[in-house]
Amino acid sequence: MVKLRLKRCGRKQRAVYRIVAIDVRSRREGKYLRKVGFYDPMKNQTYLNVTAILYFLERGAQPTGTVQILLKKAEVFKALLSN
Repeated sequence: MVKLRLKRCGRKQRAVYRIVAIDVRSRREGKYLRKVGFYDPMKNQTYLNVTAILYFLERGAQPTGTVQILLKKAEVFKALLSN
């Protein structure tokens, strides 16, 4: 099963996160299938590759709780319903 979840990057006390499509059995910093976005909580910036996210969601990928909140804010689920 594939999940869309956060992968921690950045330095100590200054975390930034990649949003990745990853196998559920992999570790948080493990090998991922594809990078689909970026999230910086300090600057509150989000970059999402919507086409890649929709590709994985249409094929059954499940977002984690935090990623689901980020996707709702960006209205990605509305794009999924309109397709």
